[in-house]
Amino acid sequence: MTVLERIRAFLKEHHVDFHVTSHPPVYTSAEAARVRGESLQSGAKALILKVDDGFALFVLPGDRRMNSKRIKRAAGVKNLRFATPEEVETLTGLTIGSIPPFGSLFGMRTFCDPLLGENEQINFNAGEHTVSIRMRYADYIAVERPALAEFAERNEQ
Repeated sequence: MTVLERIRAFLKEHHVDFHVTSHPPVYTSAEAARVRGESLQSGAKALILKVDDGFALFVLPGDRRMNSKRIKRAAGVKNLRFATPEEVETLTGLTIGSIPPFGSLFGMRTFCDPLLGENEQINFNAGEHTVSIRMRYADYIAVERPALAEFAERNEQ
């Protein structure tokens, strides 16, 4: 099963309404927001990080960036770095920029910044650079059950 098929099955199993959209390939949050016709902040940006001896998925609004000190505190870890493209592929079978906000699909803990909840609907790439899903934030929290922690900060322009 592809990651998209796994997400669809997971959401259907939990009776969650969602909408799948196909679009030209996108590789950044800004590109994705543009092709979706949605706000940048509604994008659920999913980052895989190496935390101490393991990996975890961190989800934040597309218009924000992570704050390493806050992530270390939230995850209770001392060492932190971005997963390499090779590690991301080994862990998920995916490439950076196509990761959905469901660490549970890959056996990883998921952390979500509550700022994402300022959006009733969230949007994310669904395992491919050409497919996005839109769903309610409340449904995402209910089915994924991420640890909520404040680790996002404004991007500096």
